[in-house]
Amino acid sequence: MQIHESAEDYLETILELTERMGQVRSIDIVNELGYSKPSVSVAMKRLRENGYIEVDRNGYITLTPPGREIAQRIANRHRLLTRFLVALGVNENTASADACKMEHDLSDETFEKILQHAQRNGSDDGQKP
Repeated sequence: MQIHESAEDYLETILELTERMGQVRSIDIVNELGYSKPSVSVAMKRLRENGYIEVDRNGYITLTPPGREIAQRIANRHRLLTRFLVALGVNENTASADACKMEHDLSDETFEKILQHAQRNGSDDGQKP
């Protein structure tokens, strides 16, 4: 299934907030991303309708297994690409911002080659991100 970059970003943010805070509501996403409440509300509705999240009666958002899989894939890509760019000498803030742009568009083949290169050259811990 084709998923848009913005949906991937929302899922990644939900994962990160869940790991950091335990529970996530739409307002947490608004505060984290700086988007308007209506924009986040529409996005959450779409993610729910597509089966990527569930929202309980108290407004807490949880990732479904397919949503978690996408979020984890994007987060792993982001972390590895950031580390890789830092290893090349890019400052961490720029590396993270660039990784955010790259994480969505790299093919699986290219990402796998970057991962293998990082593992061979010690810029990765030898584990899948």
